[in-house]
Amino acid sequence: MPTPPDPLDPLLDRWSEPADPAPNLAPEVWRRIAQYESRAPDGWLSDAFSWLSRPPFAAMFVACCALLGLFLAEVRVNREQREHSSQLARSYLLLIDPLLKAEPAAKMP
Repeated sequence: MPTPPDPLDPLLDRWSEPADPAPNLAPEVWRRIAQYESRAPDGWLSDAFSWLSRPPFAAMFVACCALLGLFLAEVRVNREQREHSSQLARSYLLLIDPLLKAEPAAKMP
């Protein structure tokens, strides 16, 4: 059984070598590279971007940010729970001793 013709064959038959690039292209490329390399660095921001462009450091930065976010969320939840417990203790004391409401000097720590 003969194989069907490949649809890429006509395209490959029309393919030709690319035209010669401009004669001054290579010096222009090397001039731009030299100009880029001679530029003064932008400071700590460019250093940070160069470090974060490396995958291991980028992953470490993301992990540290996630851990910091979890820590801050835990601190906030802990503070809210402490305030809620304090409010429950105050309301319990008022429930068992209604005279605490009358005395402004009596305060819960």
